[in-house]
Amino acid sequence: MFGLFKKKTELEKLQDSYKEMLEKAHKISHSNRTLADKMAAEAEEIAKKIDLLKKKA
Repeated sequence: MFGLFKKKTELEKLQDSYKEMLEKAHKISHSNRTLADKMAAEAEEIAKKIDLLKKKA
């Protein structure tokens, strides 16, 4: 109940974004492989940011 109004940290936001991007890339990969590859590359950039944040903590 107390976590109801808790704001997400930058790390949590990036993790959510990463997961969402990978899911979209997977769905699109069945019809447009080029776009899916671009989305996967963007997801990898987000993963690098996540790693940097984890190393700082």
